[in-house]
Amino acid sequence: MALHIALIEPRIPPNTGNIARLCVATDSPLHLIEPLGFSLDDAAVKRAGIDYWEEVDLWVHPNWFRFRDAIARERCLYFSANAERDLAEAPFAANSVLVFGNETDGLPDKILEKHPERCFRIPMPGQVRSLNLANAVSVVLYEGLRRLGQTNAEPLVFAEAGGDIEVEPEDLQPADVDARNRSRMPAPHAPRGPRGGGGAGGEAGGGRGAGRRPSRGRSRGRGGRR
Repeated sequence: MALHIALIEPRIPPNTGNIARLCVATDSPLHLIEPLGFSLDDAAVKRAGIDYWEEVDLWVHPNWFRFRDAIARERCLYFSANAERDLAEAPFAANSVLVFGNETDGLPDKILEKHPERCFRIPMPGQVRSLNLANAVSVVLYEGLRRLGQTNAEPLVFAEAGGDIEVEPEDLQPADVDARNRSRMPAPHAPRGPRGGGGAGGEAGGGRGAGRRPSRGRSRGRGGRR
């Protein structure tokens, strides 16, 4: 079963267009919760989605309450830079709905307060407050697919003196990868010196459907359940 993406009142057209393209690439249904900050016919939405809007499994919900009528609460996982729990703790399951706030307000405070155990944040050790919405959705969606075994991703394997060791990609920092890759490369040939001389060496469920058919996209009408 696919993972679903839900955006609460998105505001910036290119973000939604890029997320729609991502949903087509991963065969993930997209739920848009109105009011939207743009029209789905907006040129910026179409440019970001390129030619893929016709392939989006798109559901449009007139408000948050209709969305909650359509989607069982236990299916929802919420993502916010203000959540207390780490993405690594998110209990992804087949048919989970990954819910994100909009670009200006983020995830509503009422959700963070009512469902803290189901709210998660992407680790950001650097000096930024949040990621671009489309980037955040990409990170979370692919992590969920990886956990569910739908990406064919495998642990990295590095050769060590005592035998091979398996290393999960998230356990590595870029410097670790560079250092290990260098250690596995053959040493460069030393420059040839005069005869006899040496050379130099080298060196991370269900509910009532509330979606309505928008003007574009492979959408579902009222009454369906996803």
